[in-house]
Amino acid sequence: MAGGVAGLMVLVCLGVLLPRPFFAPVDDTAPLSRKILILSNPIHTDIALPLDAEVRAAFADLAGDGFPLDAPDAAYLVIGWGGRSFYLETPQWADLKPLPVFRSLTVDRAVMHVDIASAISLDHPQVRALEISEDGHRRLLAAIRESFTRKEGLPLMIEGAGYGAVDRFYEAEGAFNALIGCNTWTAAMLRVAGVTTGFWTPMPQLLDLSLDLHDQ
Repeated sequence: MAGGVAGLMVLVCLGVLLPRPFFAPVDDTAPLSRKILILSNPIHTDIALPLDAEVRAAFADLAGDGFPLDAPDAAYLVIGWGGRSFYLETPQWADLKPLPVFRSLTVDRAVMHVDIASAISLDHPQVRALEISEDGHRRLLAAIRESFTRKEGLPLMIEGAGYGAVDRFYEAEGAFNALIGCNTWTAAMLRVAGVTTGFWTPMPQLLDLSLDLHDQ
């Protein structure tokens, strides 16, 4: 038992300390002219994209489901990837149930969650701003789009799923488990954008620490 715990701790440490990619991205010297936000809670991270014309155009197909991309007070598009059961059935900690937890520890289907946010305080302890290049921003938008499962080119909305009147859930590519989950998806999207993360960061705190170490 003690050996297993020690082994897990070694893996966690290596996951944070080892950079991924190991070598600097090809556009490492490109001007960092775009800002994105990472929003976190104790177990989950989302990516918040400032809603400019490029982001609205990239995700215009969401508007067909009534998603308010053009709402007057919409400043950010907030997107996350996660396990279907846990994501849909646990809007708050008080809603925690055994079956979603079990599925998150084994294997579950993946979903995308999209929401709109107005102004977000950059001073909030659960908000981290990252700067990326123009090319990195375009790659990021493309990679997020590719995370949606599509039929005839359109994302598949999950009817009746959402925490409020605005947010939506969509079917997603891939499978979710506790080792390769929402935070490793966030890290993968950041690497597509040219950001160096730790090699394996299954928790928000580990991703944040790896960014402190490698995103210089």
